[in-house]
Amino acid sequence: MTPTFGWTLHGDGRHIQPGEVVAPDERLSWPRTAAIGAQHVVAMFGATLLVPTLTGFPVNTTLLFSGLGTIIFLLITRNKLPSYLGSSFAFIAPLAASQQYGVGAQLGGVVVTGLALIAVGALVQAAGTRLIDAVMPPVVTGAIVALIGFNLAPVAVGNFQEQPLIGAVTLATILVVAVATRGMASRLSILIGVIVGWLTAWVSKGVSPEALGAVAAADWVGVPRFHAPEFHLSAVLVTLPVLVVLIAENVGHVKAVGEMTGRDLDAYQGRALIGDGLSTTLAGGFGGSGTTTYAENIGVMAATRVYSTAAYWVAAVVAIALAFIPKFGAIVGTLPVGVLGGATLVLYGLIGMLGVRIWQDNRVDFNNPVNLMTAAVALIVGIGDLSLTLGPVELKGIALGSVGIIVAYPILRKAFATLGEGTHNP
Repeated sequence: MTPTFGWTLHGDGRHIQPGEVVAPDERLSWPRTAAIGAQHVVAMFGATLLVPTLTGFPVNTTLLFSGLGTIIFLLITRNKLPSYLGSSFAFIAPLAASQQYGVGAQLGGVVVTGLALIAVGALVQAAGTRLIDAVMPPVVTGAIVALIGFNLAPVAVGNFQEQPLIGAVTLATILVVAVATRGMASRLSILIGVIVGWLTAWVSKGVSPEALGAVAAADWVGVPRFHAPEFHLSAVLVTLPVLVVLIAENVGHVKAVGEMTGRDLDAYQGRALIGDGLSTTLAGGFGGSGTTTYAENIGVMAATRVYSTAAYWVAAVVAIALAFIPKFGAIVGTLPVGVLGGATLVLYGLIGMLGVRIWQDNRVDFNNPVNLMTAAVALIVGIGDLSLTLGPVELKGIALGSVGIIVAYPILRKAFATLGEGTHNP
């Protein structure tokens, strides 16, 4: 019998026959497990570091809590659900939108979102995933995810236009690598594009001398910078819609891993949400960005057919170790705005298109006027960043669009059904 928090050795631990799968509760020899873990670090690296770079959060602090969050997730899911918890792109837009309230208020929004995810996870664990399907059907979920991505389009364009040549090189590299390559290179297209963009900026004197000086002055060993959260209602309301994305990503991750391993992991969906909620709450409580399960690491598992959670423990420990190297964080801080502009043109668009994919995968019927009208209005509210002030509370594009469709959709659906019955039964 396999211990809850242990692994059985797969075969002799050194060889895998063609077509064989290393299950989550198995492991290879520790040197080979460490090698797989290193691949997971590479896979999560670009995205996890890009989020704090874009939001202004400390890179080393975010890296620390991504490692700690991964360990928490593995413990909560009883070592049965392989996953790395990296920085969630979904937080980028709300954190940028709430920047006016200060870092403390931004962190407060992350903390509240994490606590809400814990609560949802507890409900799902008790009632099953039917609860999520009832409150947030695909038409609502897709609209919220899409408007979160598209809301920051002006910011990406603004950064791009400040250094158009560097932005164009970064964007072109990402597109070519993502489309023309296969395997790991394709999955690292963002990171490769950022590196090429940085080198272009360095050659063309586009890297700030002050940033390079900060790298030289940074210590090799040090403690990450921590920051306490503050709670501002407007900032919380802007950030809270990210909850929808985190739910969708976690549930999707459980389904994907279950399909790859041939195991029914639905019983762990509630635990996955709780684990990510705890990780996000902890990160927000000390100055890190919110976390989510990473699709990038699913790619590593698909390529290697090694689903051992032991490899994720290795990746988490490596991330924690890197967090205590300040010079590393300073190097990341040298990225010019043109590089960020080129990368975010892709990233924000991908988040938006993820919402469209939710509609497509669930075959949402836009011939239905309720689906069409509610989604259309929510998207324009989010993209146009429409704001509404109610006393001391300001609802901006993301929050207003999300709250609007969550409230309006069930009301209009019920009204439309009633009208339909009336026309058929005069």
